[in-house]
Amino acid sequence: MNDWIRSQSVSGGADELGPLQLAWLGDAVWELHQRLRHCHQPGRSVDLHQAVVAEVKAAAQAEVLLRLDVHLSDFEKDLVRRGRNKSGRGPRRGDAATYGKATGFETMVGWLFLQNPARLAQLLDRLDETENDLT
Repeated sequence: MNDWIRSQSVSGGADELGPLQLAWLGDAVWELHQRLRHCHQPGRSVDLHQAVVAEVKAAAQAEVLLRLDVHLSDFEKDLVRRGRNKSGRGPRRGDAATYGKATGFETMVGWLFLQNPARLAQLLDRLDETENDLT
């Protein structure tokens, strides 16, 4: 499932980007990952869209980060912390702590996508394994 990430070559430049730019990229990578997971399922586009939206919203990303926490290196946890600290308040109706965790997750995803796609794929594989354990 995550071969599209493994096939990416290291493109560098992640150290030149700030946490919010990495989070912006990580958000796009995470959404594409979710779209690829759902595109093989039959259904109307509106239903597929809603399924993806449910997995890319801040609360879902914060939950994913919690599930991954035991598998993260100290460096990856530092990326999460840097993103979380730069996240700001978030949406008016949202919880700032949840938004911060989601931004931290996206920052880590963005950095790994650019610098270590194999590691990102490994973490996403872990998520697939833990998701299968939950069902």
